[in-house]
Amino acid sequence: MTIYTFSVITSNGFPYYQLKVREAPNGIKLYLRFFDFTKEELKPQTDFEIADSFELNAGLVSALFKFARAMSKNIHILEFNSEGQAEILEDKAKYSGDALVTCQTESYLFHKSVYAKIKLIYDILLSYKIPLETAIEILPVQEEKIYNILTDFEARSRVDEHKTQIKRLGSDFLKEMKTYGLREICITSFDLSPIMIIGKKYTLNNVHGILRNIGNIPEIPPLNWVYRQSTFDGEEIWVYIYKSDVGPTIEGLFEPYLYLLICDFNSYLGEIPEVLGNKLNRILS
Repeated sequence: MTIYTFSVITSNGFPYYQLKVREAPNGIKLYLRFFDFTKEELKPQTDFEIADSFELNAGLVSALFKFARAMSKNIHILEFNSEGQAEILEDKAKYSGDALVTCQTESYLFHKSVYAKIKLIYDILLSYKIPLETAIEILPVQEEKIYNILTDFEARSRVDEHKTQIKRLGSDFLKEMKTYGLREICITSFDLSPIMIIGKKYTLNNVHGILRNIGNIPEIPPLNWVYRQSTFDGEEIWVYIYKSDVGPTIEGLFEPYLYLLICDFNSYLGEIPEVLGNKLNRILS
């Protein structure tokens, strides 16, 4: 699980709902992601607002640092996107509500996929509660649905259903491809949350660490792969990331699996990611 908290507030600061999904690990970099589902339009800055921006900035920074200290965290970067960039990143529509959603997550997750999860929750559970100030509270059955979406319940269940077959395939494949430098195979959800490790060299916690060190990953078309450099225990390794075309569909949201092939540094796998992808796709389809 890689999303640790989920909160819903209004743009006026009304705290409507918070879910603590799980305890965040200590000593790692976390992202606090923001998702805007408000109807508020940006207005041109007035001369007064421009002149007052330093005071506003000072108040924001002070509040953020107090907030971070309360969580025993440090803030190093606060990144802002222009309105145009935000619309491209999140395919922003015109919403009729006043909901702001924040999530504390692992840094390596695909932002577009996290946004897709949050938008699904907004569409099926939050949108009809607008205005939030007068809405009834989230019911237990609704909270369970939120939790299941955030933690990839359906994707995990499908993998678990085929666990024996996947383990057998993975064991044989790792033995066959060991001479190519292949060390480990991992199945993740569509936002890159690790679900299942297939070999014996690494644990899921190890994979989290490898992904935290991997840097930026571009968008991957279905049935294609990229490779990136990472480190584990000070050792450089390569990670091939293959995007499948199979996975669960939740309320219309398709969530394709990704397969990680963790290898020796400078390993050249050729078509091996595609071969493995096809084998796993047949099992998980």
